[in-house]
Amino acid sequence: MLDVCLLGTAGMMPLPNRYLTSCMTRFNGSDLLIDCGEGTQVAMKKKGWSPKPIDTLLITHFHADHISGLPGLLLTMGNAEKTSPLLIVGPKGVERIVNALRVVAPELPFDLEFKELSAQDEYFEAHGYHIHAFKARHNVPCYGYSIEIPRAGKFDAEAAKAAGIPLKYWNLLQKGNTIEEDGVVYTPEMVMGPARRGIKMTYCTDSRPTEHIVEAAKGSDLFICEGMYAEKEKLAKAKQYRHMTFYEAADMAARAEVQEMWLTHFSPSLVGPERYMRDVKKIFPEAHLGKDGKTVELDFQED
Repeated sequence: MLDVCLLGTAGMMPLPNRYLTSCMTRFNGSDLLIDCGEGTQVAMKKKGWSPKPIDTLLITHFHADHISGLPGLLLTMGNAEKTSPLLIVGPKGVERIVNALRVVAPELPFDLEFKELSAQDEYFEAHGYHIHAFKARHNVPCYGYSIEIPRAGKFDAEAAKAAGIPLKYWNLLQKGNTIEEDGVVYTPEMVMGPARRGIKMTYCTDSRPTEHIVEAAKGSDLFICEGMYAEKEKLAKAKQYRHMTFYEAADMAARAEVQEMWLTHFSPSLVGPERYMRDVKKIFPEAHLGKDGKTVELDFQED
């Protein structure tokens, strides 16, 4: 099961009812944070989630509304007696920029590890998360992220019996281990069925719509996507500043065949976003407005 919480939904500047951009996930005792805008710590506190278990931080890009909360968060994690390393992932230059922000947080009781992104697509694993970083189309280098939790196939007890595999090895094989006994090798493939559908969540802010984003989000259980502007007359402004409208995000969600979409990263000028959702849902019925603290538990589904 993957817990997802949209901590902050504001773009550009925080508002009394919207903190700046951030999203947090929890899986198997390891927490992951995407972006760290101003107010992230307060939003986390309101939710009742702790920053201490955060092992991975994914930064989309280096605009202040996405990273301005980082120095304070690092200090809070240190004060919470975190000692395990924190992996920080972001576009090229992430180590230099984070270290510059650490002028006000120079001493931490845990190590920082960095992964800098430069390719169009990069794939890596971190604490059980399978992560796909993909380039977005903003006015600075920017990445979106798909997070997947894979799921192994079902254990076939009849196949194990037919192969004469001792019962004591069944659990080890289910966990992906290869066993050798008296010159005989037992592999997981001998007893495990084909991989089943896992869990997938895709997060993308600050971009024009692209086919690349659609492909990256394909089949996601949840697609969290920026909707900077809801007013149709602001399409030209969205193009100028390389952002998205509600309707462009909904079109991508429909083409990516995701199960559900949450809109986020709202312009501070946006008032009453609910009144635009009827037209949005005509494009993609499972589109919903994100809000600070909005949470969902994504679970494995049977085929």
